[in-house]
Amino acid sequence: MTKTLFDRLGGTNGISNIVDDTVENHMNNPHINARFLPFKERPEQMNLIKKNTIDFFSAGSGGHVTYSGKDMVSAHTGMNISPAEYMHVMDDIFSALDKNGIDEDSKKDVLTILWSLKNMIISH
Repeated sequence: MTKTLFDRLGGTNGISNIVDDTVENHMNNPHINARFLPFKERPEQMNLIKKNTIDFFSAGSGGHVTYSGKDMVSAHTGMNISPAEYMHVMDDIFSALDKNGIDEDSKKDVLTILWSLKNMIISH
């Protein structure tokens, strides 16, 4: 039996670590950190964003988790995210995947998911 992407990412704990590392990467990425640094002053909002991201990726990767956040278009409307910013976000995610020892096939599956979300997130 083939493991789900959820299992290959380390389940809830693994995805939580990946999200934490990704957010840290965003905070240190000069190309996009202006969008994330304000959340240092609003930790309750950052915690909600992290929780929704963990739930979204858990549910979308085969975990038995219910995502109750906004859909991707609603969550990103008004942010005017550029294609270049989206690529920086993807780079930060892949750095986090590498840090957490995620295998190449699983990274390809994550890339497929991220690419499928691109048009729902960019420039809305």
